[in-house]
Amino acid sequence: MCIIGLFKPNLNKLILVFAVLSLNSAISFANEPVKKADSEHADAIAEVRDTSAVVAENSAATSHENAKEEKFNPSELILEHITDSHDWHLWGHTSLPLPIILYTPKGLEVFSSSHFHHGEQAYTTANYTYKIEENKIVVLNTENEIDEAATKTIIDISITKNVCSLLISVTLLLFIFLSVAKAYKNRVGKAPKGFQSMIEPIILFVRDDVAKPNLGKKYAKFMPFLLTVFFFIWINNMMGLIPFFPGGANVSGNIAFTMVLALITFIIITVNGGKVYWSHIFAPHVPWWLYPLLIPVEIFGMFTKPVALMIRLFANITAGHILVLSLISLIFIFKSLVIAIVAVPFTVFINVIELLVAFLQAYIFTMLAALFIGMALEEPHAEEHH
Repeated sequence: MCIIGLFKPNLNKLILVFAVLSLNSAISFANEPVKKADSEHADAIAEVRDTSAVVAENSAATSHENAKEEKFNPSELILEHITDSHDWHLWGHTSLPLPIILYTPKGLEVFSSSHFHHGEQAYTTANYTYKIEENKIVVLNTENEIDEAATKTIIDISITKNVCSLLISVTLLLFIFLSVAKAYKNRVGKAPKGFQSMIEPIILFVRDDVAKPNLGKKYAKFMPFLLTVFFFIWINNMMGLIPFFPGGANVSGNIAFTMVLALITFIIITVNGGKVYWSHIFAPHVPWWLYPLLIPVEIFGMFTKPVALMIRLFANITAGHILVLSLISLIFIFKSLVIAIVAVPFTVFINVIELLVAFLQAYIFTMLAALFIGMALEEPHAEEHH
């Protein structure tokens, strides 16, 4: 009681101080979860900001990559033109689908190339799943990977862009020769007229300047072959210079096309080779001890002639197409008015030169073919005179 009496004057003050301290502790205790929640909220906001920054960076990187992908690719444009394909590009993203014909161990399969979209989609038939890779039909396995073994068993006999262009050129060739033949038949002994008057100078040029000088008196036997080769190559070269359908196919710049023409020429040379021709190869006029050296060289020379025909036509036509497309590509690469002013006239000039090259390459192939055939037709008296 005495102790209480001593503190009684200040009791009210002590109670007040205790109450204030208790209230402050209660407020601090009450605010502690709020501070913790605010801290967690701030961390969450920071994490969201970091995530947004990463997403923005990824989006920027993706946009940059897409921009790179959409950048003009001149090599793709050039290769698309000079190589064969299973569809015929018309304009933009529009293409003319062509029939795909495949001979497989399980039978013949025929379907349209419209089932493929720039080689990105696969098409499944009753037997196989197919896809176009680098303009070639390949077979896919169950894991959508290329089945090399199954692909090798597939024989592709499809009507490709070059094949379709060949059919068009053959149609034109038949029209030209049948029309001229009919005109000659109906106008015997008369001056040429109309389409006949336009074609006759070319026929006379091949006869008088190509066939007669190289084949001599036997020229008439080979005139159908020489005229066919000349007009066939010339028509395909001219169609390749047309930038839109039904032109634009690089037929003469296809090594398979020139190889077949060279092979036919080789067969004609071999079949019509005379005694002098074969004696030059297997019994050359040299000392006998040089035979082991010279005979292999002569045999090798038999094959270099058609190879020269094949490569000459292929390389010249392909180089011309690449040059023209490269000049056009400069406009889209630099996107400059100055480049366009220079490139467009130069491209037109090269195209005019290509018109001459189209005729010149047909003439050179025909002339060399006649020369090689003439060498095979050489007669003994001509050799002795020489």
